[in-house]
Amino acid sequence: MKKKIVFLITAIAFLSPSNSYVQAQNSINLPTPDMQGGKPLMQVLKMRETNREFSQKELPLQVISDLLWAAYGVNRPETKGRTAPSAMNVQEIDIYVASPSGLYLYDPFKNYLKLIAPKDIREATGNQPFVKDAPLNLIFVADLSRAQKLGANKETDMALDCGFISQNVYLYCASSGLSTVARGWFDEKKLSHAMGLNSNQKIILTQTVGYPKQK
Repeated sequence: MKKKIVFLITAIAFLSPSNSYVQAQNSINLPTPDMQGGKPLMQVLKMRETNREFSQKELPLQVISDLLWAAYGVNRPETKGRTAPSAMNVQEIDIYVASPSGLYLYDPFKNYLKLIAPKDIREATGNQPFVKDAPLNLIFVADLSRAQKLGANKETDMALDCGFISQNVYLYCASSGLSTVARGWFDEKKLSHAMGLNSNQKIILTQTVGYPKQK
């Protein structure tokens, strides 16, 4: 019962920047992703679009879990296979989540969000004005120490691998009625500093996700 109460408090407070309880946690256990729902693929492809207007409405933890699993979760636990391919199966891309309550790193194998910094860095994730108010900004970061295995094609392969993940996000958002936009317009130095990245980490792309803005 105690564990259930702790999880409930964390789930309710995840996107609340004023909640010190969440900020004190090292990680947030995500609910098991729902792999049964969603619209048929052809309908989703027809609906896929970019949208740059977002509501500030919070995303429930279940939606965040489903979103991240669709993006780059583990779909074959026995082989550690993922929902998006990567060159030579290097899996060099990591997904960071910037929310009002802090910056988190998605662990697809344990299905949790590890707290990296208890601060709101959404404004640093891009140069567009909507990034600071949208509920989530995903940041796709390549681990260059892993990517070294890719050799001379490293830069191309990292971009391709990131593109596969970003498209998964687009498809999930189309299926779930969410808005999203992939963004390459950001100050890499500023964002890297805000995230506390090291020299072996390179930001490839950012992507904003949220509910559509009501008109």
